[in-house]
Amino acid sequence: MQKGSKEQELNSARASIEILNSNLDQQNQRKVSLLNELQNLQERIRKQGADAKVLKFVPLLETSKTLERQESQIRSDFDAKRSSLEAEVSDLEEKIATGCDDEKLSHGLDDSLNESLHKLNSAKKELAARLRAIVSVKRQLDDVPSQSELIQYERRFSELNAHIQEKLQQTRKFYATYNALLEIKELMLKETSLLNSISSQFQDAIASPAGRMKLLESMEGIVKGSQQKLEKLQLGLQEEQKVCDSLKERYGAEVAEQRRCYSLKNYSRGCARNERLPSQTPA
Repeated sequence: MQKGSKEQELNSARASIEILNSNLDQQNQRKVSLLNELQNLQERIRKQGADAKVLKFVPLLETSKTLERQESQIRSDFDAKRSSLEAEVSDLEEKIATGCDDEKLSHGLDDSLNESLHKLNSAKKELAARLRAIVSVKRQLDDVPSQSELIQYERRFSELNAHIQEKLQQTRKFYATYNALLEIKELMLKETSLLNSISSQFQDAIASPAGRMKLLESMEGIVKGSQQKLEKLQLGLQEEQKVCDSLKERYGAEVAEQRRCYSLKNYSRGCARNERLPSQTPA
């Protein structure tokens, strides 16, 4: 009876160890799948290239590599624990063969089993934490826009910039028209005021020689002021004309450069076509 109970306890210990081994195998399989996911993430980043936005997540990739090293360490620890459990089984077999006390053997098996279960639960918790960290890194990497999305964003920004430049040109044109009309209005008001002043004072001014002289001096001053204003406007017109001529010259140079580029492109196409002709001509 005593020998049968020992064999039963030994069988139960072996079954527990087999369960632990199967659990360890499952954990190893999960680790292998995690390693594959990490490799896939690294391949995605390599395909996308060293983009500025991707470079922001380089520390996350380093974290992933650290997790991978830690998982490798955990795997080695599990292998060591398996070897330790196998050694304990061998020790138990020796104790049973030598006729060790059943109560001590039972307590030893219970303690060993409880310790193994505790280590297994702690390993599961640690692996779950690693899984959460990997999922977090994966989500952050998924937030990085792809190359096609970046190209689409760039196209939309270019269209928006062109639209803004067009609106800016229209706004500048409207402001220039408004300022010109405002200046014309001021000149017309001054002219109207001057004509009204002359009309109201003309009869009194021509009644006496002193009044006529004063009127002539006033008219000469008005003519000089108008002449100075005209000269100032002519200078501004000349400056604007110079700017316009400069822009026309630049435009002509750009058109000539564009034509030269077209001619060079046509020349290169003609050269390529001539190079292909001998190969297409039958011998």
